[in-house]
Amino acid sequence: MLMMTMMRKSSRQRQSLAAFLGILVMLLINSWYTRPVLAGTSLKKASLIPLWSPQSQFAGYYVALDKGIYARHGIDLTILKGGAGHSPAQSLKNGQADFAVLWLTTALHHRFAGTKLVNVSQIIQRSSMMLISRKSSGIRTLEDMKGKKVGLWGEELSIPPRTLFAQRGIKVREIPLSHTVNLFLRGGIDVTSAMWYNEYHVILNAGVDPDQLNAVFLSEQGMKFPEDGLYTLEQTINKDPALVNAFVKASLEGWQYAFAHPDEALDIVIKYMHQAQVPANRIHQKWMLDRMRDLVEPVSGKGSFGTLNRLDYEAVGGAMQREGLIKRFPDYATFTRRNNAGQ
Repeated sequence: MLMMTMMRKSSRQRQSLAAFLGILVMLLINSWYTRPVLAGTSLKKASLIPLWSPQSQFAGYYVALDKGIYARHGIDLTILKGGAGHSPAQSLKNGQADFAVLWLTTALHHRFAGTKLVNVSQIIQRSSMMLISRKSSGIRTLEDMKGKKVGLWGEELSIPPRTLFAQRGIKVREIPLSHTVNLFLRGGIDVTSAMWYNEYHVILNAGVDPDQLNAVFLSEQGMKFPEDGLYTLEQTINKDPALVNAFVKASLEGWQYAFAHPDEALDIVIKYMHQAQVPANRIHQKWMLDRMRDLVEPVSGKGSFGTLNRLDYEAVGGAMQREGLIKRFPDYATFTRRNNAGQ
């Protein structure tokens, strides 16, 4: 009896020890993501401007900020307001931001115009842009869009579909799009531009059955134009390469943490959305975060996490050059800054 009592006590002690060690491990993991740099070490101030307001498209950066990952890498980061009236490329050029989220087409356009932008990390590895029509319109193929009213976003965001139409010899009636899908939902246009992680889901949430839609992915039409990448100026790299390396590493850690802890990442994103007074729909933000995971993970055999694929870069540059959008583009080594942040 005494032996059994001692064995039960020993078992309970082992269970208590295991529980204590489990808690200790969790605390250590949490401290790894939240601990600041060593006391007395000053943080370098830096700023990032995304393409739009807070949303899961930029979850990795808000997570890295909120969890202290940027601080752990020695950076006091400010995420600036993005969206209408706030051009990331112009903010870099004017010195209002140190880093920016840009599409590759946008970066090449501004690089040719004289702004020495450098890709320091490629977040989205493949295009998620779509052209959506209703099946009831009779539009089922790209060729069926000839002469139809097609909604296109302004400036460089229209480069991929315009390039595709030009390559296929398809002339459409271009209709300027705002940042909503209302014109399409009300029947004002035949075809709308959309991103898989955003507007497509908004259309579904508006009550449109996916079986009623015809969705053409530009990537399936040969337009493999990578979208969101992280950019800075060449002079920023020359001035403080350590800051650039730390920023990239922290940003990629933020994305890794967001994908590993999606519920927490959504809480963080929605908190920043509320602070910016942006309407937040958790279901939509979850869809966006799930799709971002699909788009951020590198294609098998095509490079590593956070790296711009050379073949993709040369394909985009060549397509823009052939269509007269740019006369030349720099070689891959000049345009990109390689790092081991994604390893």
